[in-house]
Amino acid sequence: MRLANKVAIVTGSGSGFGEAIAKRFAEEGAKLVVNDINDAGGVRVAQEINAARGQGSAVYLRADVAQDRDMGALIAHSLDRYARIDIMVNNAGITHVNRPMLEVPEDLFDRIFAVNVKSIYLSAMHLVPVLRKQGGGVIINTASTAGIRPRPGLVWYNGSKGAVITLTKGMAAELGPDRIRVNALCPVAGETPLLASFLGGDTPANREKFRATVPLGRLSTPTDVANAALYLASDEAEFITGVALEVDGGRCI
Repeated sequence: MRLANKVAIVTGSGSGFGEAIAKRFAEEGAKLVVNDINDAGGVRVAQEINAARGQGSAVYLRADVAQDRDMGALIAHSLDRYARIDIMVNNAGITHVNRPMLEVPEDLFDRIFAVNVKSIYLSAMHLVPVLRKQGGGVIINTASTAGIRPRPGLVWYNGSKGAVITLTKGMAAELGPDRIRVNALCPVAGETPLLASFLGGDTPANREKFRATVPLGRLSTPTDVANAALYLASDEAEFITGVALEVDGGRCI
């Protein structure tokens, strides 16, 4: 059990990559805090983990990760439930529909940066003191191939994920002496609720056009991303920090 006796928070885990990460961590012995603003999805995921791994293996806590009060409550309630936090996966994210950059309204731009970037700042403000007191821990930020090899039509989303990659590296450098490892996942587009927005419409033609740009010839799956997150969270990666791991079938080559 690679995460036995560990406690992990996974934001945005009511569906998609986050759901797969939470369930994979639970399979490897972790206690899970499932977080989302989609109550139906979050409750379902926590219930499924408890059914598979035993009652008490997971709890659902609603929080808007872009709000300081919510993030503070998420960390506090997680500590109340499990007495410690070992792993934080800042996975929650949103995008805009693939479109020309000048067609994205300001309020949507602000929300993208609040959810994708500010949430990591808020997470650090509340969590890092806890990890320092415990003697270390792991932070994983979900970035994207969009932050490494940007494409037209997703300009502002690209920028938010580029910021995630840069702040991940900065956090890793600053927090290393505290034995806090910080890494990022960079998935290519996959089977999540955001896929239609990335592709500008989820059609067979759009899927085939996108698959043609991936050397391994397919989209990512939640399992691909969950397995990568598991490695970065585990003690097997104890000397890995500041990495932006491409889970992309070669898309960024």
